[in-house]
Amino acid sequence: MKRSPWRVLVILLLSLAWLATSVGSASAASWNGIQPLKSRRDDVLKTLGKPVAEDANGALRFVVAGGTALVVFVDRKFVNNKKLRPNLEGTVLEIVLQHDHSNETPQSMNLLKNRAFAHDDMQNASVFRNLKDGIVYTFLDGKLHTTRLTFSDSELARARR
Repeated sequence: MKRSPWRVLVILLLSLAWLATSVGSASAASWNGIQPLKSRRDDVLKTLGKPVAEDANGALRFVVAGGTALVVFVDRKFVNNKKLRPNLEGTVLEIVLQHDHSNETPQSMNLLKNRAFAHDDMQNASVFRNLKDGIVYTFLDGKLHTTRLTFSDSELARARR
């Protein structure tokens, strides 16, 4: 089934808008129904279709409206290092959205006054982190460049053995 580029764009924009307004949540951020420490590879493939690339560690890269999405999965080493339940191996660890031509800014996303986000500036980059909810935004030259979605602090605690 081939998705319309406009439909994918609308889903992406609505997802980003939802993420920007839902920072009070205690669960991990999700994107297109893909949720860290819950969704598995089959869920990702069903939602996003065939990947354009797969790396040696099994991470999948997809072309999506506005850029690319990289989906990284929990491996045995991560499970052992973090002392997680073994059944979490193979679930989504992180979703990295690379925004090619975003017009979003920290101001348009209301991040500057949002106390849930820690803020760091480095040369031409600004990073806004909300580890409680598992969201990290990176801005280059004032424009949204990357969105990272991973597990929340509380979900990591619940995932431990």
